[in-house]
Amino acid sequence: MARHQFFVINGCLRTYTIDSGGKEHVLMFAPEDWWCSGDLNSFLSGQKSVNLLESLEPTTLLQISKDNLDILYQRAPKFERFFRVLFQNAFVFHQNRINANLSQPAEGRYDLFTKAYPDLENRIPQKYIASYIGVTPEFFSQMKANLYHKKS
Repeated sequence: MARHQFFVINGCLRTYTIDSGGKEHVLMFAPEDWWCSGDLNSFLSGQKSVNLLESLEPTTLLQISKDNLDILYQRAPKFERFFRVLFQNAFVFHQNRINANLSQPAEGRYDLFTKAYPDLENRIPQKYIASYIGVTPEFFSQMKANLYHKKS
């Protein structure tokens, strides 16, 4: 069960799931100044989490539990609006990601990755970026080589 929301001070987290065949699928990254729960449904509902959270580099986090978040909402109502806007923005981000995964070729999904996470590509293993955009590491490597040659 996801018991906390995390704010990344430095470092980077990845949220991922594992399918029935044992393959990992990266759902999102959380670099500096991002909020992450790993599994928002689990955090809000108390149900078992279906996602996993992993630090990809040395990471410093702030965390808040569901109970403490509810107390914060009561004692400082402006935080309720802050988190509502945060959750709305996260929903839009994930909705756009789903739409891109359904309608964009790999190159388009990669372009969206570089826009969403401009400083991340050289910090994390390429296999996680490949998983995020839904391709194999081999395909990703070849795609990047082709894109590099197109720019040259």
